[in-house]
Amino acid sequence: MRKVAVIGAGKIGSTVVDLLTAFGAYEVLVIDGSAEALSALKPNPRVETAAMAIDDPGKLAEKLKGRFAVVNCAPFHLTVTVARAAAEAGAHYLDLTEDVASSRVTRELAETSGTAFIPQCGLAPGFITIAAWELAKHFDELHDVRLRVGALPRYPSNALNYNLTWSTDGVINEYCEPCEAVLNGKLREVPPLEECEEFALDGVTYEAFNTSGGLGTLCQTLEGKVRNLNYKTIRYPGHAAIMKALLNDLNLRNRRHILKDILENAVPATLQDVVIVFVTVSGLKAGRLMQETYVNKVYAQEIGGEVKSAIQITTAGAICAVLDMLADGKLPQQGFIRQEDIPLADFLANRFGRFYAPEAAPAFRAAAE
Repeated sequence: MRKVAVIGAGKIGSTVVDLLTAFGAYEVLVIDGSAEALSALKPNPRVETAAMAIDDPGKLAEKLKGRFAVVNCAPFHLTVTVARAAAEAGAHYLDLTEDVASSRVTRELAETSGTAFIPQCGLAPGFITIAAWELAKHFDELHDVRLRVGALPRYPSNALNYNLTWSTDGVINEYCEPCEAVLNGKLREVPPLEECEEFALDGVTYEAFNTSGGLGTLCQTLEGKVRNLNYKTIRYPGHAAIMKALLNDLNLRNRRHILKDILENAVPATLQDVVIVFVTVSGLKAGRLMQETYVNKVYAQEIGGEVKSAIQITTAGAICAVLDMLADGKLPQQGFIRQEDIPLADFLANRFGRFYAPEAAPAFRAAAE
C-alpha cells in the first residue's frame, strides 16, 4: 500500500482523499493549516491528518519524509513552497496549479531532483492538454489548435451567469495574469478576458475568452510546429464583460482580497454543475485540410454516498489517475513530466481517468463497494 500526502483539505483535496482511499491502495496523510477543514473529512482508518502551517518548506519536508508522493491541492500561491518541501523529502510531486510562474519554478526543481515532478495535473491544465496532444499527433502539419474548458452552473440565476464551483483565488488569478498563446508560429503573451468569442453546443450559447495557465507546457512543445494555439475559458454570455468592469474599471485587479470577499459573500456555490471540454485541431493529413474535435461533458455525480461537483470529479480524478499511473510504473520515475507525456488511452483506461467517460459514476461505485 502506497503512502502519500495530500496538501490541502478543501473541495478538491477532500475529493482526492476520498478517491485514493476508496480502493484500499493508498494510505493518506492530509496536511492543512485549518484544523476545522481537517475535521470535516470523513472518518477513515486509512487517513491520517496533521494541522500545521504549510508555508515553511523545511518543517513541511520533515512531515513528508517517507511518503511515496505529495499531491498538492493547496492554493496556487503555496505551490513553490510545497514543491520545495517535496524535493527535500525525496517524494514524487504532483500539483493542480494553473499559475505559470509557479510551474516554471517547479520545472527548475525537477532538474536536480531524484523523483518525478508532474505539475498541472488537473482539468486545465491537465486533461485538456493530454486530449489536445493526442489529436495533434494525428496530423502531418498543424494549423490551429483551440482548447476550450468551462466549469459552469447548470442553472445560472444571477447577472454573472456563474456560481462558485472551484477555488475563488484560482478563478481571480486566471482572470488577471497574462496568458500564453502561439500566434503565427511564435510564442506570445495575450491579455486575459480578451478575444471573446461565442459558440453553440447542443443548442446552448456560450462565450469563451482568454484566461491564464490552461495550456500548461503545450505552448513550448508546439512553438514553431503550429500556426495558432490558444486556450479560453467557457462561460455563459455576459460574464466576461462584468468581470472586466470589476477588475479593470473598479480596479479590483489590484485589490484581489476585496473581490474574493465580494464573490464569496454574494455568489453562491453549487454542486449542480457541468464541466465542458472542447478541443478542436485542424491541419493537413495526407495533403488534405482536415479537422478533428474532442467534446465531452461531465456532470455532478454521487460518489461513495456523497454528491461531488463536476469540477471536483474532473480535477481530483485527473490527478489521481496520474498518481496511479506513476505508482504503476507507467510514467517516468524521475525528472519533469509534461502532461503531453501522458498517453490519453492509458489515462482513460485508469480507474480514476474513467471519470471522463459517460458511464464512469456507476462503474466507480461498483468497483469501490
